[in-house]
Amino acid sequence: MSHVRVHNFAISLDGFGTGEGQSADTHFGHAGDRLHQWMFATRSWQQTAGSSGVDHVFAQQYGPGIGAEIMGAGKWGHPGWHEDEQWKGAWGPNPPFHTPVFVLTHHTRPSIEMEGGTTFHFLDASPAEALETARKAAGGQDVRIGGGATVIRDFLAAGLIDHMHVVQVPILLGRGVRLWDGLESLEDAYDIEAVSAPSGVTHLTFTAKSR
Repeated sequence: MSHVRVHNFAISLDGFGTGEGQSADTHFGHAGDRLHQWMFATRSWQQTAGSSGVDHVFAQQYGPGIGAEIMGAGKWGHPGWHEDEQWKGAWGPNPPFHTPVFVLTHHTRPSIEMEGGTTFHFLDASPAEALETARKAAGGQDVRIGGGATVIRDFLAAGLIDHMHVVQVPILLGRGVRLWDGLESLEDAYDIEAVSAPSGVTHLTFTAKSR
């Protein structure tokens, strides 16, 4: 069976995966792009330039073998997006996913086909139901859980994630949406490794013990 993976999900030292005050103009709230500067500096992001060290090695694992993605409404849009029928997401005309993407939301709408192989589908479903749908679309490849923090937390709580890569960025946000709340003793279910990078971030990998 295909695996369920998380890649390049960045959090602050105090565990926030996004800041407070998300809007159409500030997709990550008051965090801005500070959680992702490590990735923007890599060759995997810049393609023809950028660093080729530890950060690049982890960042480039994002795409290979992925056949579908599941994300939350907060990652796809912003508070109130469902009131704008013309809104096509926060990721531009050619989103970086290049697969079917299943957006978990109570405000469903018809699917939206974008450039580059991304099609957004909208589901009002539990994590297990959404995963079953995404696996069918993935054609035997793995399913990526894209975030935000609430969606990843829900899939972890349901025991559905096989491999997770979290990047701890040395900043303090103080407010926003936290990843770890309610996941006490998560370490009992996963083998965890940490790799420090010259950029100052720490790459944490979680591999499920029982799958």
